[in-house]
Amino acid sequence: MEYDIFQLQYALDTFYFLVCGALVMWMAAGFAMLEAGLVRSKNTVEILTKNITLFAVACIMYMVVGYSIMYGGDIFLSTITGSGAVEGGEENATYAPSADFFFQVVFVATAMSIVSGAVAERMKLFAFLAFAVVMTGFIYPMEGSWTWGGNPVFGMYTLGDLGFLDFAGSGIVHMAGAAAALAGVILVGARKGKYGPNGEVNAIPGANLPLATLGTFILWLGWFGFNGGSVLATASVDSANAVAVVFMNTNLAAAGGCIGALVVAKVLFGKADLTMALNGCLAGLVAITAGPDTPSALQATIFGALGGVLVVFSITTLDKMKIDDPVGAISVHGVVGLLGLLLVPVTNGDASFSGQIIGALTIFGWVFVTSFIAFFAIKMVLGLRVSEEEEYEGCDASECGMEAYPEFAVTK
Repeated sequence: MEYDIFQLQYALDTFYFLVCGALVMWMAAGFAMLEAGLVRSKNTVEILTKNITLFAVACIMYMVVGYSIMYGGDIFLSTITGSGAVEGGEENATYAPSADFFFQVVFVATAMSIVSGAVAERMKLFAFLAFAVVMTGFIYPMEGSWTWGGNPVFGMYTLGDLGFLDFAGSGIVHMAGAAAALAGVILVGARKGKYGPNGEVNAIPGANLPLATLGTFILWLGWFGFNGGSVLATASVDSANAVAVVFMNTNLAAAGGCIGALVVAKVLFGKADLTMALNGCLAGLVAITAGPDTPSALQATIFGALGGVLVVFSITTLDKMKIDDPVGAISVHGVVGLLGLLLVPVTNGDASFSGQIIGALTIFGWVFVTSFIAFFAIKMVLGLRVSEEEEYEGCDASECGMEAYPEFAVTK
């Protein structure tokens, strides 16, 4: 009887893990729609090509070597297809190892998706994909091995022993993606016409705000898998309650972020800025991701609102610094990702502020430096940026040879 119950728990937890992984995979569609809506129409096909191809690259590279770097085991997942059930052991495995790979690989793709929006409209497609190979196969798995993998950082210190906690990846996934994005943005430079000679910041509106709004809703939905799946189980009373709390807090943080950003935008700009509201939703989600399991419902809402407020100021500040990020990815995932890490000790006594800061510095330092080196090497070999003429005409024509919105000519 006891073994039958264990088998049922194993099946339920594995199924839950896979469904949550599928929800996170759906976030790739959210990123694609969000970015396609916030770039100009002449760059739509290229950004969509980046998004679907980076997902494929992430899956392959994480299969080849990334998962083995992060969690141990053989390359090519050669020994992962067996059962993870070890009934009667000190700590029973509750899901299939291949389900763990599936859940983890969609996180890798999420980190890489953050980069694509930040370097949109001027980076060469294949230069970007070359970086995706390095990011998903080496850079991300290394920092993941120090955090979720539990390995010491170059044998010097173990983040978990210092009080570092990141439940679902505010730092490990989101801030890491933003650090790579910042390195790419610095090396590729700003879009032509974004900044004037006297420090002016010129708005470059996105082509399709309905699409960007749809993308945000898709990301909001997928985030329930992102955070909820990180509970890692649901087949007991305690784990089911934990999942419910995480879902509730994730939803409330997004709502708080939306309202916070919209109010600040109205105060600063005198208008209800939709793009700020969208980024506020995402900022609220990023802010709660490091610790959605311990705050109360009110605290989760406040944490999300703090993320929404912060993201507006961060986006405007980066523009003043001439760091051109067409979709606000560095602010949403990097600046607010750091906020999310720092909020964990407020409600979780197992985390320490010093541990969170050391963890954040470790993640950012590793990912930024290695990404800068990788982007610089790609720049020397392939070149990072399209030509000025190609940028003017749009990357759709130069990189993909097609248009997202072909014009209809009226003929007599």
